[in-house]
Amino acid sequence: MNVSLEKKGNVDGIITVTVDTADYADKVKKELKRISDTHVIPGFRKGHVPMDQLRRRFGKGVKSDVINDMVYREVLKYITDNKLDILGEPLPIDVKEITLDDGDYTFQYEVGFAPELGEVATKEVELPYYIIEVSDEMRAEQDKSLLERLGSQVPGDTVDERALVKGAIMELNPDGTVKEGEDAIQVINGIVAPFYFKDKEEADKFLGKHVNDKVVFNPWKTCEGNATELSSMLNVDKDKAADIKADFEMAISEIIVLKPAEHDQEFFDNVFGKDKVHNEEEYTTALTQMIGHSLRGNSEQLFAEQTRRYFIDKYSSIELPEEFLKKWLVARNEELTPENIDEEYQKMRPALIWELVRGAINKELDVKVEEADLLAQAKGIAYQQFAQYGMTNLDDETLTSYAKNILDNKDYRRRIAEQVGEAKTFTALKEKVTMDTKNVSVEEFKEIASKA
Repeated sequence: MNVSLEKKGNVDGIITVTVDTADYADKVKKELKRISDTHVIPGFRKGHVPMDQLRRRFGKGVKSDVINDMVYREVLKYITDNKLDILGEPLPIDVKEITLDDGDYTFQYEVGFAPELGEVATKEVELPYYIIEVSDEMRAEQDKSLLERLGSQVPGDTVDERALVKGAIMELNPDGTVKEGEDAIQVINGIVAPFYFKDKEEADKFLGKHVNDKVVFNPWKTCEGNATELSSMLNVDKDKAADIKADFEMAISEIIVLKPAEHDQEFFDNVFGKDKVHNEEEYTTALTQMIGHSLRGNSEQLFAEQTRRYFIDKYSSIELPEEFLKKWLVARNEELTPENIDEEYQKMRPALIWELVRGAINKELDVKVEEADLLAQAKGIAYQQFAQYGMTNLDDETLTSYAKNILDNKDYRRRIAEQVGEAKTFTALKEKVTMDTKNVSVEEFKEIASKA
């Protein structure tokens, strides 16, 4: 067997493979013998089928499979051995029909080469990075949120913006009188949460009310007719709930308000971990770091977008094996056809350029994704999920166990690997290029981000 490469240009080429009988004859015979040993063929015992019978029945298919598999493996080996940097996968130029009589064959595969980019990550490359400054308003808002999250529900005198209201809920007639009769809806021990109402006017009707006050409101408007919510509020079947559009009167018997937590050691421990924070000064510092950490994702996202744009623009004129790539994309995507590939390719070209640049950066800076990187990312995801429910003080064993469960999902694992890989590219890039770091207010950041 002989394998050779003919370059058609800077980024295109043809790999030719010539095969003669000696290259595949023994492999075909071995496969036919395996069929004889494993298949039940009428009129013969296993392992005792004459070779001429095997060739007549299975020879063409076996020969075709053996040769095609052998040739493609040799093409891939040639690419690996010669360290060819190809894009996509080799595409056969012609589909050869294999017959029992022919002995020698010639196969050709079209390949596309990645262009030479030279050194990508250098100090001459200057990239912007914007850090959002933590303001007093941010600290106050986060402090309020934490105090409420770790607070407790207690009886109150007045309905405020976060109060739960309990009492009897009675259906009203069109004239405003309480409806009576068997079909009247009357909830003796009802409960509503005005702060969840979708209609602000309905929620405002409860603000400032006290125990023994009465409030006329429209349940249908509070949830825009959501049958599940109406069913729960009025204790009626879901099938009936969506048609209930009458006003109701609620006689308030109890008000439950949220009592925020206080800045004491228990609060500090619940937020930051035991004995990590001891006083107001340490709390302000830790709170600032917490907010800064939560804002860092925005900075990283903007940096990633601007960096991609920078390199895509810089290498926008590089030569790509466009015709080859179009054929390859059509071959591997059902949505793409020879009729729409020209238009779709132009949309894909920026992403192709970025992947080439990213590959060059990873090679230059030896960027690799390790299992420990995936676990760390999954633990971060687990922490965020628990934090949504106020659980910010979990031990490492719990987070690790949850993270491993996340990585057991192959699709999720693949997405995490892609996220981690790109993040490591950007991290390595920061160390190599010149970073233009600036502190900006959140308003300034929003303006910059909107332009990007």
